[in-house]
Amino acid sequence: MPIRLKKLIGTFLLVALVIVYALVASIVAVAQLAESGPWAHFLFFLLSGMLWVLPAMGIIKWLILEPPRPKS
Repeated sequence: MPIRLKKLIGTFLLVALVIVYALVASIVAVAQLAESGPWAHFLFFLLSGMLWVLPAMGIIKWLILEPPRPKS
């Protein structure tokens, strides 16, 4: 796969991940934390704010992998 195409796909994947993750985290927060106190809100958004990094790291790791070189 050409590196430019790989970077384009990776960029779209990262943007889609952030958008979908933010929507899901917000829906969960509204549904589950409506009656909770400020500490529960703080902890939820702290953890959910850091959790998206794990799948993003996987995408970035895929982006920086060198394609295998053909043996001559």
